[in-house]
Amino acid sequence: MFLDVDGCLLEHACAPHLARVPPQLPSRLLRLAEELDGALALVSGRSLQSLQALFPECAELCLSGMHGLERRSAHASLRAPAPPESMLELAGEAARFALDYPGACVEAHGPCLNLHWRAAPDAAVAMGAFADAALTRLPGYRQHRGAHGIEIRPDGMDKGRAIAELLALAPFRGRTPVFAGDDPADEPGFAMVNAHGGISVLVGARADSAARHRLDDPAQVRAWLGADAQDH
Repeated sequence: MFLDVDGCLLEHACAPHLARVPPQLPSRLLRLAEELDGALALVSGRSLQSLQALFPECAELCLSGMHGLERRSAHASLRAPAPPESMLELAGEAARFALDYPGACVEAHGPCLNLHWRAAPDAAVAMGAFADAALTRLPGYRQHRGAHGIEIRPDGMDKGRAIAELLALAPFRGRTPVFAGDDPADEPGFAMVNAHGGISVLVGARADSAARHRLDDPAQVRAWLGADAQDH
């Protein structure tokens, strides 16, 4: 089982650091992982540091961060590549640029730069232009545009590849994969799971998704996982 975090397990927040984890969710994830002999992973665009801060109780859970660029696993951990110097410069420029748009948020994690404007919709056009210009200084990078933000990350890595790499490892090897996610960045994961005869679950409503099943929102996901007993 592979689970996205923001918009899937958790409701979207105005900024990533404001996301709320329902108190019963970590223990349920640990129980599910045990029931699956460890074959449960959170597959997220967040960094490992951010995931570990969100779920400090889940120290043994497999985590795939930054779309698979880094991984915490008892079987094969993975460190993210170092960012190029130009990324460090752009992260500083983006942080200063975001000050002009109260509520806008910039996250720089290793080789990835995320621009968020959920709480500052007026920043969308300007941040889009910033991201376009940034790519001219980042060879080998690409951008992913979402409804309320842009992720800039190294080309060639996505959640489909992240899931494929996990499927090659114990305890996931040889099992039918299940993946739930909400964002267009989750589409490669849906395609990979479908190619392995698995179960792909879109959270929310998007007509162009490759997912073959759907749940309305994170509350339904938590109910599906059996983690909603106190979530009312």
